[in-house]
Amino acid sequence: MSELLKDMNWRYATKKYDASKAVPAEKIERILEAIRLAPTSSGLQPFEVMVVTNPSVREKIKAVAWNQSQVTDSSHLLVFAAWDDITADRVNMMFDLTNQQRGTINEGWEAYRQQLLSIVAARGTQVNAQSAARQAYIALGFAMLAAASERVDSTPMEGFDPDAVDEILDLKRRGLRSVVMLPLGYRADEGDWLVDLVKVRRAKEDLFTEVK
Repeated sequence: MSELLKDMNWRYATKKYDASKAVPAEKIERILEAIRLAPTSSGLQPFEVMVVTNPSVREKIKAVAWNQSQVTDSSHLLVFAAWDDITADRVNMMFDLTNQQRGTINEGWEAYRQQLLSIVAARGTQVNAQSAARQAYIALGFAMLAAASERVDSTPMEGFDPDAVDEILDLKRRGLRSVVMLPLGYRADEGDWLVDLVKVRRAKEDLFTEVK
C-alpha cells in the first residue's frame, strides 16, 4: 500500500508533455490491461477505448479540445467511449461470454441475466448511457493508477466537444459516445506550471465521516 500511495503522490495532471519521448509498448500494454481488468457494474464493460497515435487525427481532436497541447504532445491518447445504450444484445453478449469462458451455465447467473435485461429495458436509453459513462470513469481511474506505477504521466480530460470527437473517430456508427480522454506520455523538463506545486487535498476530517 505504501508504494501505491507513493505512486499517487507522484502523479499529477500533466500540463506539458515532452513530444520527443514515446512510452514503450510494454508499458502501454500494461496500462491497457489494467483498464481491461477494471471492475464494472454486472461485469458488462460498457465502453471501449480508442488508442489514438495517428498525428493527423490527434490534430483534429486538439482543435475541438480547446487546443490543449496534451492531445498532440503526449505519446498516446486514450479516448474512453461509452455505449450509447445498454441494449439486450449487449447484455446477452457479455453474459454469453461469461458462460463460454467459465465453461458452465449457472442457474442463478441466468436468473440475474433476465433481471438485468428487465432493468435496462425499463430505465431507457439516456439513463443507460449515463450508467455506461460512469463505468468508463472507473476504468479511467485504474488507467491513471497503472500509469503512475509505470512512471508514465497522464492527464484526465473532459475539456473537449464530445459530438465532434465522436464524428472524428466515427463512434456513433459503432454505438459509442466519447466521455473522457487520457493522454499518456512523459512530462516536459520545462514549461509545466503545475509540476512543482504542492498537491492540495482536503483534510481527512473534512472528507470522511464515520457512521457507526
